[in-house]
Amino acid sequence: QVQLVESGGGLVQAGGSLRLSCVASGSSFRINTMDWYRQAPGKQRELVAAISSGGTTNYADSVKGRFTSSRDNAENTLYLQMNSLKPEDTAVYYCNAVVTFTTSLRQYQYWGRGTQVTVSS
Repeated sequence: QVQLVESGGGLVQAGGSLRLSCVASGSSFRINTMDWYRQAPGKQRELVAAISSGGTTNYADSVKGRFTSSRDNAENTLYLQMNSLKPEDTAVYYCNAVVTFTTSLRQYQYWGRGTQVTVSS
């Protein structure tokens, strides 16, 4: 079992910045991919940023140039630096990870509970 815990959300004015963190905890696993998703009220959950174990990143067009995802593999931590925030970035942000358990070599996908980001105009 792996747990993902997000932090760093909050209320910020448009144009401001926030940094989200997601820590993965458990035993005998390695993380393959770690992603950030978000879900705004009344909308489907969407992929914001994906980062591979090697550090390759992909971003949604709506956040390119404003958001930067990074990960600390030694600490099993994922980050999302969000700059130039807009009201339309308001959503619950979720961490997602695909992990491989080193004992069974099975892969599983896990979700965090999310952290609220609210951007006021």
